[in-house]
Amino acid sequence: MKAAAVQMDVKILDKEHNLDQILSRLEQAAKAGAKLVVFPECALSGYCFVSLEEAAPVAEEVPGPSTEKILAAARRLECTVVVGLLERAGEQIFNAAAVVTPQGILGTYRKLHLPCIGVDWHTAAGDTPFPVFATPHGKIGISICYDCSFPESGRVLKLKGAQGLVIPTNWPLGSDSWLHTPPVRATENHLHVIACDRVGEERGFRFAGHSQIVDCHGTNLAEADETEETILYADIDPAAADCNRVIRLPGKWEYDRIAARRPEMYTPLTDPAVRP
Repeated sequence: MKAAAVQMDVKILDKEHNLDQILSRLEQAAKAGAKLVVFPECALSGYCFVSLEEAAPVAEEVPGPSTEKILAAARRLECTVVVGLLERAGEQIFNAAAVVTPQGILGTYRKLHLPCIGVDWHTAAGDTPFPVFATPHGKIGISICYDCSFPESGRVLKLKGAQGLVIPTNWPLGSDSWLHTPPVRATENHLHVIACDRVGEERGFRFAGHSQIVDCHGTNLAEADETEETILYADIDPAAADCNRVIRLPGKWEYDRIAARRPEMYTPLTDPAVRP
């Protein structure tokens, strides 16, 4: 299956422009054969908001006007789309990613870990624990940007059956997350990773680019540069992520990072009172 990561610039507060760009690039990716197409964090809205009041006009419910247009395109193009947006739910606004398939909008993942930067100063912390979305193009879990600083995020998704980890992100220039996060999360969890960063500058922040597609063995299949708006493509086999046992030399060099776990030794991970 061909997967795509759409590395693009975004105009803050200009949802109409951003949606037009998303639909245009989705069309381009699908025509190139992509069946799973990933867009950056907050691709619909922009990221560097100074208040919740400023961000509120570009937040919307899911399903909503923008995701309905993306759904119509996904049905016509027969592909699955993951797109970052600001999701309104009652009085709260979440930094979220919507999962849209030809069969319908499966739902959203809401960013669980919020750094002190951009809109994350103001949004509510996610309240749905690590959903896995069974799409026609594989079982995917999502981490948004800073979520990847917590390795438990990827591990929980793997244990819940995910074959791919999708990372819509806004890694700023100066962050080294793009260097290590995609291959490490792929290798330690035997998951395909599609990390989609944005480029450009917004209110004094420049974004790092370097979107990547990494297979479940940690092999970098495609990577973008720091500044270019582009679409990355790579062929992945979702089912390969289900074969956790890696055999280098039969009977001499084999390992399974899932079967070898020792969860009885990991209890401090779930005890909020434990701190270094």
